[in-house]
Amino acid sequence: MVTVDFDEAFVRSISKIKDNSIKLRIEKLVNKIKENPEIGKPMRNTRKGTREVYLPPFRLSYAYNKILDKIVILEFYHKDKQ
Repeated sequence: MVTVDFDEAFVRSISKIKDNSIKLRIEKLVNKIKENPEIGKPMRNTRKGTREVYLPPFRLSYAYNKILDKIVILEFYHKDKQ
């Protein structure tokens, strides 16, 4: 079974969101990532080893370790603040 951990940056950014519909969409997306960890687009260069999923107009960045079967949700940010 895949385990999911949350980075401090992700927890901080989620705590600032006041819109419950966005929080619900994030929760559904995390469950979708948990079912299929390789669903996100693999990143390159300095972000190698991480993946991103687009949730208009936001992006959710995460890392997946196949050996440990562990997902770490790294950050949630607006696509313009990349």
